[in-house]
Amino acid sequence: MTAKVALIIGAGDAIGSAIARKFSQRGLTVCATRRNGDKLKPLIEEISETGQIAHGFTCDARDEEATESLFAKIEKEIGEIEVVVFNVGANVPMSILETDSRKFRKIWEMACFAGFLNGREAARYMTKRKRGTILFTGATASVRGAAGFAAFASAKHGLRALAQSMARELGPQNIHVAHIVIDGGVDTQWIKENFPDYEIRKATDGIICPDDLATNYVTLYDQPRNAWTFELDVRPWEEKW
Repeated sequence: MTAKVALIIGAGDAIGSAIARKFSQRGLTVCATRRNGDKLKPLIEEISETGQIAHGFTCDARDEEATESLFAKIEKEIGEIEVVVFNVGANVPMSILETDSRKFRKIWEMACFAGFLNGREAARYMTKRKRGTILFTGATASVRGAAGFAAFASAKHGLRALAQSMARELGPQNIHVAHIVIDGGVDTQWIKENFPDYEIRKATDGIICPDDLATNYVTLYDQPRNAWTFELDVRPWEEKW
């Protein structure tokens, strides 16, 4: 039998790794990528120790040639890409007065353009099989532009629009496209170091647990097509919105 692959683009130490683990528990072969693939070694070893199959790759999601080669390699050597999760982060706060064109372009490339490249490649393979799931990680900035986040918000708004367009085009071809808005702090090292009330918020479920968040991605993958969700809005109970 051909292996079914979950490809996690941007498998960072928190959200991306948690998503990779959840899909491996679901029985899919995991292919995880990040710009420095060496950092994936602990994740790949952890998944492999459970008896599941996982592979790590170095790939710049903004590089069109590298992205095309990655998809082709996985399809040829590992299995059919069943689900793609685009989870590249680019949350860099800065005043509009300090945002030069280079910074703006880089954030757009990471959070929006890379989503287009990976979403398009996923669609090219999935439309041939008439099945698949493409999930895009969004943020509060996907729906609201806060002060100091002009570059990030514009890119995340663009990614959301991309996901909407793809969902309408690919849904009739049995491909589920969904966008997950993460509206709240996720339990990461950065949050731990920069939130003075971290311990209190964690104890009262005021910070999103990566593993609990990742469960939502697998739930979207498992949804029957008569009840697909396009946008899932995730936040702690106490988060204002």
